[in-house]
Amino acid sequence: MSLNDDPNRVIIFDTTLRDGEQSPGASMNLDEKLRIAELLAELGVDVIEAGFPIASNGDFEAVQEVSKLVKGPIICGLARSGRADIERAAEALAPAERRRIHTFIATSPLHMKYKLQMEPDDVHAAVIDSVAHARRFTDDVDWSPEDGSRTDPDFLCRCVEAAIRAGATCINLPDTVGYALPEEFGGLIRMLRERVPNSDKAIFSAHCHNDLGLAVANSLAAVEAGARQVECTINGLGERAGNAALEEIVMALRTRHDLMPYTTAIDTSVITRVSKLVSTITGFTVQPNKAIVGANAFAHEAGIHQDGVLKHAGTYEIMTPESVGLARSTLVMGKHSGRHAFREKIRELGYDLGENALQDAFRRFKDLADKKKDIFDEDIAALVDDAVIRRNDRIRFVSLQVICGSVGPQTATLELDIDGDRRATEATGDGPVDATFNAIKGLYPHTAGLKLYQVHAVTEGTDAQAEVTVRLEEEGKTVNGQGADTDTLVASARAYVNALNKLLVKREKTAPQAMIA
Repeated sequence: MSLNDDPNRVIIFDTTLRDGEQSPGASMNLDEKLRIAELLAELGVDVIEAGFPIASNGDFEAVQEVSKLVKGPIICGLARSGRADIERAAEALAPAERRRIHTFIATSPLHMKYKLQMEPDDVHAAVIDSVAHARRFTDDVDWSPEDGSRTDPDFLCRCVEAAIRAGATCINLPDTVGYALPEEFGGLIRMLRERVPNSDKAIFSAHCHNDLGLAVANSLAAVEAGARQVECTINGLGERAGNAALEEIVMALRTRHDLMPYTTAIDTSVITRVSKLVSTITGFTVQPNKAIVGANAFAHEAGIHQDGVLKHAGTYEIMTPESVGLARSTLVMGKHSGRHAFREKIRELGYDLGENALQDAFRRFKDLADKKKDIFDEDIAALVDDAVIRRNDRIRFVSLQVICGSVGPQTATLELDIDGDRRATEATGDGPVDATFNAIKGLYPHTAGLKLYQVHAVTEGTDAQAEVTVRLEEEGKTVNGQGADTDTLVASARAYVNALNKLLVKREKTAPQAMIA
């Protein structure tokens, strides 16, 4: 998009694969990143920030593969102001049809003094050099003043003017620590557009964190003040309290078009699907009362609400479930459903599986149908995500038997496939979950500590699938794993094994200093 396009068009810059992955525990492997990137393209995002190429070989490979395979959106890579960062990003982005380098340096007094240990004049010089160097590789350069909302206004204007003069086509203002209030943040965007002489030569952007719960409000205030790009993530995923949630920004613009006459290219019917995929891959369960994509977002329990919705949905719903992809299916699945019906259901839910993945998912569906009378769409989505996302795991769950009760010891007999080698063991523990996890440690020794164990039901009923989240930590690195099964202990084992596989990926990543924008 250029400055000559629709002045009311807002560019959606998705950074789930970069800033979202910086959430403690949210590590993704290459296959998972590609699946999310492909669905983001289907969603209609304008820019995908695919990673931070210099951070690790895994990040470099992810940006490179997304650049090769994903068509439509601009593919972006993050770089600090150093030339090595910029050149590494340019190399990773080389295969992309359209590429962007996003370079940044901190500009607040606090960051310059204590983190960078640089004088303002040196930071100003680094801005010019980094943007000019990035322009050698692409004519689409995004520049960010890290901690911009706490930067001296005069120095901020000076740096922004220099970045645009050096060739930046987009100026992104980060509220890095989620400190700003909406009126204040909108005022910063307005101030830059009014005071910087060459501000008309660049698109202004907002990147807001949610430490005070204001990321979406600040982003919308920025749009009202003239920003025409918003950096955001699916489900608001991100470090600390997260980033501005893509789905909330988009649906706010769509729902309140009367007061905010701005448009995006987002196909909102894909929102629920991409939300579920990101949740499954990262292991970050969406809270029930989360706006737009939470389980309760369109649920009505109060009698007066139910009565009103039955008479006219608009009484208590400001948007339809269908508008975000929550249309209910008329194709009921059960133990007698065949492969063809299952394939159609999978397509209806928005999945496009290869033959091997389809067969694996169908086998698990049949196993589930033998245990569970009513098969809900959520059940099928859970088992399909599990079948597809885990297909490249080095450690695979095979079987589990547990002896438990009020009289101990509790014993778990476990079988895993590790790098193609099937192994079995028996372990005891203080309860069935502890015994199961001890068995996993026996088959795959490691030093990671269990930091979170969480269970919730995918659907209602005593035969509902349990969805378990496990968080492991090893040497300061955290990962989340998820698993689903009608047996809570089997789901627990699957979640723990999934977390271990993610830990193997995360061990290869070493974040460079001061990478956060």
